Amino acid sequence: MKIKEVIVVEGKSDTVKVQQAVTCDTIETNGSAINQETIERIRHAKEKRGVIIFTDPDYPGKRIRHIIDKEVPGCKHAFLTRAEAKDNRSTIKNLGIEHASLETIRHALEKVYELVAVQEASITKADLIHYGLIGQAHSKEKRDALGNLLRIGETNGKQLLKRLNMFQISKEQLSEAMEQLRGGK
Repeated sequence: MKIKEVIVVEGKSDTVKVQQAVTCDTIETNGSAINQETIERIRHAKEKRGVIIFTDPDYPGKRIRHIIDKEVPGCKHAFLTRAEAKDNRSTIKNLGIEHASLETIRHALEKVYELVAVQEASITKADLIHYGLIGQAHSKEKRDALGNLLRIGETNGKQLLKRLNMFQISKEQLSEAMEQLRGGK
């Protein structure tokens, strides 16, 4: 199942585990030190696709959930209980989404997600080459300007491709943005 909303998780290991359970895009907060750039990316994702906050059932996870909910109201919430998020195989009782079973993760998300509708063709690496966003002398500057214009942040080439598709930027919108950047110079 492919989930329409972008799922906000705490870190890379959460992304890996959630993407083993479902097909989705994630935004990582990198722990409880959530910064304004991440909040802006979450806000933009909510406007474009919707957001599901899926953090650990511990104090830092609840803190992150509270910060996002305050800054970006109207997000959906998926929860795991402490028992569902425990690593029972270890002598150290770790707690987090990355320790939950795939079935438990699917069950938590199925209460709030929407399936992705069939959409038009995605932006490809060839499109990025065509616009000089990768593989050319000034590609980084073009990517940075495009990231700021589209409110998707500064990226390398691989991240840009992922974010353009994650935020459902169409080929037409990319073309218009590149024209706008050319006109601004």
